Amino acid sequence: MYNITEPFSLDKAQKEAVLLKKLKELTGFHYKNCENYRHIIDRLGIKITDIKTVEDIPFIPVRLFKEYDLYSIKKEEIFKTMTSSGTSGQAVSKIYLDRATAANQQKTLVKIVSDFTGASRMPMLIIDSPSVIKNREMFSARGAGILGFSIFGADRTYALDENMNINLPEIEAFLDRHKGKKILLFGFTFMIWQYFYKELKNINAQLNLENGILIHGGGWKKLINEAVSKEDFKKCLNEVCGLKNIHDYYGMVEQTGCIYMECEYGHLHASAYSDIITRKSHDFSVCSTGEKGLIQVVSQLPESYPGHSLLTEDEGVILGEDDCPCGRKGKYFEIKGRIKNAEIRGCSDTYERR
Repeated sequence: MYNITEPFSLDKAQKEAVLLKKLKELTGFHYKNCENYRHIIDRLGIKITDIKTVEDIPFIPVRLFKEYDLYSIKKEEIFKTMTSSGTSGQAVSKIYLDRATAANQQKTLVKIVSDFTGASRMPMLIIDSPSVIKNREMFSARGAGILGFSIFGADRTYALDENMNINLPEIEAFLDRHKGKKILLFGFTFMIWQYFYKELKNINAQLNLENGILIHGGGWKKLINEAVSKEDFKKCLNEVCGLKNIHDYYGMVEQTGCIYMECEYGHLHASAYSDIITRKSHDFSVCSTGEKGLIQVVSQLPESYPGHSLLTEDEGVILGEDDCPCGRKGKYFEIKGRIKNAEIRGCSDTYERR
């Protein structure tokens, strides 16, 4: 496992050396221990000994986790199964974790988020319903997110009841208990907008969350459909509850732990434990800085399943590396949205034809 103290301390050359060594090891391990992954690599004609850069690490489409069971451990070593969020009738990704991988995910999440919030635990208001974490054996993306971020909180309180209605008395009691303290808020973007902001606006309620730090992720597609921009989201929350310190993050259940946090300049950041590569849809070649492409994410963490190098279904732009005004090292980027499924079938079809 890696040994990096500061999550945004490595420059381009240092990070390349650390990532390349670990990712090459993971590629070899999963090739040996996951039959389905081995078939993909063989079909692609890739030899692990030929890998010279991080960009050479073979990637698989993230959608394969919806279609196949992919793991590199014995069945009896599976400690936890996480699933992606999906609408009714949709297939969901299944991610199989052993104890070591689950522990490393949590340690990494703590290091990354603490860089933005500080090391101290804060009173925590979760903008969701407690029902979402009731099934502790089969974690959804929402449940996994809540449980993962709960480690940063004390006096964890849910803002919504079992029926997704805002629980104003509970929120007000929580705020009374922690007057003058810094408060951590966590939730998923659409849930916050739909069930928290809209309801506060509807009932004309004002909350004082000036001391709050909100971390939120996911769900932008639904907000874009409502013509809600990131600027609108922040402005509207500030109007109903005084929130100013708001951080979006980009992440996925297939690479839990290695999230990409938004800094105070509105840029998403890759930490020392992971990286982002953008690729052209027609031939998967690497894009230049500032050029929109398909997002590939790599991570040091997935040891129980072959999720260390994934081609997502998102488009984005790398804005720069090692020179964000916030001072953090590494690549920083923005997400441009989802792509049409057909655009990434090339690699997936290679697998399906085996």
